[in-house]
Amino acid sequence: MKQYLLSVQLVDDGTPPPSPEEMQPAYEAVAAFNARLQESGAWVFAGGLHPPATATVVRVAGGETLVTDGPFAEGKEYIGGFWIIKADDLDAALEWAARGSEACGSPVEVRPFQDEAGE
Repeated sequence: MKQYLLSVQLVDDGTPPPSPEEMQPAYEAVAAFNARLQESGAWVFAGGLHPPATATVVRVAGGETLVTDGPFAEGKEYIGGFWIIKADDLDAALEWAARGSEACGSPVEVRPFQDEAGE
């Protein structure tokens, strides 16, 4: 089976984030989706991410390491969380992405992992 990254796409439009109470239905829907992934054997790993402002970027150039605060890319769009799944093909991964999008209420991008050498 091939592995796919399903990334949750969010947009920082300047509005305050929803309260935990407002997010509770999405949390429950995502937990149910995660359970279905696990039961099906498609689950590899998943996680939610803190906002881009919490990022730290590490660059090495000319033997020097530079560590800076903030996201690497400046933009309003960012990855809010992700799933790594196993699926027979892209169509199956897209079906899982549709269910994940419905559960979290945000668009989900699907990208296959590169094949390992020798596969």
